[in-house]
Amino acid sequence: MWLLQGKNVEHTFKKIKQTVSYAAEVTAFVEKGKLSKISGVKTKELMLWLSVIEVYVPEASPEKVTFKTSTGLSDSFDAAPFALGE
Repeated sequence: MWLLQGKNVEHTFKKIKQTVSYAAEVTAFVEKGKLSKISGVKTKELMLWLSVIEVYVPEASPEKVTFKTSTGLSDSFDAAPFALGE
């Protein structure tokens, strides 16, 4: 996947209180239920911006979305806040 947009964009997912920054160019490899080797996406944890390198939805629990950062940290959230229109 390759996304080009005019400028960097920040978005806050209000239901989970997470802020994400998308660069002007975002790339990732797409597989079933997974984005890997992501570049151009960062999440704010406390006062630090961490690069998101992988996002996946396990087949065993499709109601959860897991995000993995370049530091090796990962966190899972309910999938509902990421639905269209949220």
